[in-house]
Amino acid sequence: MAISSDRLIACLDMRSFYASCAAADNGLDVMQEAIAVIGNLDQKGSVVLAASPRMKKEFGVKTGTRLFEIPDDSNIRLIEPKMKFFVDISMEITRLINQYVPKEAIHVYSVDECFFELSGTEKLWGPLDQTIRRIQDDLLDLFQLPSAVGIGPNMLLAKLALDLEAKKTGVATWTYEDVPTKLWPVTPLSEMWGIGRRMEQNLNAMGIFKVGDLAKTDLRTLESRFGVMGNQLYCHSHGIDYSELGAPLIEGQVSYGKGQTLYKDYVKTEDIFTVMLEMCEDVARRAREAGKVGKTVHLSMGYSKDVFGGGFSRSRTMDELTNETLKIYNLCQNLFYEFHEDKPVRHIAVSVTNLEHESSMQLSLFEERKWKKRKLGSAMDLIRKKYGSTAILRAVSYTEAGTAIHRSNLLGGHKK
Repeated sequence: MAISSDRLIACLDMRSFYASCAAADNGLDVMQEAIAVIGNLDQKGSVVLAASPRMKKEFGVKTGTRLFEIPDDSNIRLIEPKMKFFVDISMEITRLINQYVPKEAIHVYSVDECFFELSGTEKLWGPLDQTIRRIQDDLLDLFQLPSAVGIGPNMLLAKLALDLEAKKTGVATWTYEDVPTKLWPVTPLSEMWGIGRRMEQNLNAMGIFKVGDLAKTDLRTLESRFGVMGNQLYCHSHGIDYSELGAPLIEGQVSYGKGQTLYKDYVKTEDIFTVMLEMCEDVARRAREAGKVGKTVHLSMGYSKDVFGGGFSRSRTMDELTNETLKIYNLCQNLFYEFHEDKPVRHIAVSVTNLEHESSMQLSLFEERKWKKRKLGSAMDLIRKKYGSTAILRAVSYTEAGTAIHRSNLLGGHKK
């Protein structure tokens, strides 16, 4: 298949988005003030969601820093997030971009990041660099939000140009010709978009430490080790990405998951299981609503900093496909008993992968109630969709350990 190099795709990132929005909302200059956006100012263990450049440089405070770790300094501004306000600003930014390109040419990747295609806009707005400059100027004038833009012939190179260069320079354009000089020297591998820590470890074990090493590895070797992911890794190391705007960049990445940082350390197994069941309910609901069933369940837990952190991350594949809450939960329980080290838990994440369409789910002759359970789950989903997430809950959510009721009043895990 021929590689098209005449497309112009931009990846826009709002620098320190949460801190910038909070600063604008409070009449402050994000580039001058030491600002930290804190999840909950009433909880000393709450984390920093975003920090202004001065906060990072002068006080060493960054995303993930705990509230109690922030110095007591009168120059520091601590602000709680207003998630609805942040989302509203994100939507307004999308409307702004829509003034330059059609809606179908925009893909919102996250609250503070989006892709949009500029191919053909030269006839309307002039040279590409001028259009990008106008958009960035509009963002500053209208929202007081600084930005960075990566540009490339596909989503992958646009994103890499953003992450690896534009976040330092403001704007960067990468072409296929730039791959050997700009992409191949990148190390560690997790610096490249699409390669996580676990994949990095697997590749390191094969003697692959730079993106260039990956590009020079035999394709058949990668495919035999990682399947379709191996093919994707090989293509991406050469800057090749055939996905359409808005499509997942790596096939097989689609999953349904939920992660939650707890407000306190959970020590008792029954309390941990309470939250785990709530999360399995949410994951299963999302799968059912999408008409999907999965075979592989992944459970990860992070331990308290008081025991020097750590944790585990394990997955297991079932014999049959499912989107039933209790089946996912039971497998999570098994993983917990097998890998938990009897330490306080502060973070839990559950996901279901290896997905297929629900029509692939076989009805067992030995489980007559399977379809009835599926219909019951759907009925519960419909009630929640119509009357709210707390309209129907499992009894454990009403215990002291439950978090579902509290989180129903949050947006994106934070105060609205």
